[in-house]
Amino acid sequence: MQPFTTVDGKAVALDMPNVDTDQIIPARFLWRPRGDGYGGLLFHDLRHDAGGAPKPGFPLDAPAAEGAAVLVAERNFGCGSSREHAVWALADAGMRVVIAPSFGDIFYSNCFKNGLLPIVLPEARCAELRAALARNPGARLIVDLAEQTVTGPVGVNDGFAIDRFPVDPLRRELLLAGEDEIGFTRRHEAAIAAFEADYAAAMPWL
Repeated sequence: MQPFTTVDGKAVALDMPNVDTDQIIPARFLWRPRGDGYGGLLFHDLRHDAGGAPKPGFPLDAPAAEGAAVLVAERNFGCGSSREHAVWALADAGMRVVIAPSFGDIFYSNCFKNGLLPIVLPEARCAELRAALARNPGARLIVDLAEQTVTGPVGVNDGFAIDRFPVDPLRRELLLAGEDEIGFTRRHEAAIAAFEADYAAAMPWL
């Protein structure tokens, strides 16, 4: 997992509440090996009709959204099943940050385990950001995890603002280091080994 520092990238708005993980990545694609990538399947059924043809007007398919790294979504994003594949699809499509008023709990946790930063901002502020991005396709947001700030949209006609966002200190530390919980635990391998040796010596009957 790559360390997360500052993301300065195009942002795209998705004005849909309660986007669940099956909409992010349909269940019929979950058999694919992780190494094959999931980016091309992101929001597959929202972007394609029953015959597989692209539906017109989906925000991520607009030319100005090409290469977007930040998704500004509606409330309860990532609800539904616990599939980690939903985060993989977003990350493989180039997303580094998802901003929303609220997230599904398991999706939110999975984001941190896979290098994707979920940011909770007030519902009114998220609506303002989405409206500004709709008016200014291709505008950028700057997300600084160390400072816990979102700046932008940059390149718009109606100015920009700086928002501070909350994040759990340990999750912040791990993202900045490019580690998951397993990597964090391995930092303490020597101490764990010493504890286990002492424990075995103190209680040899176990």
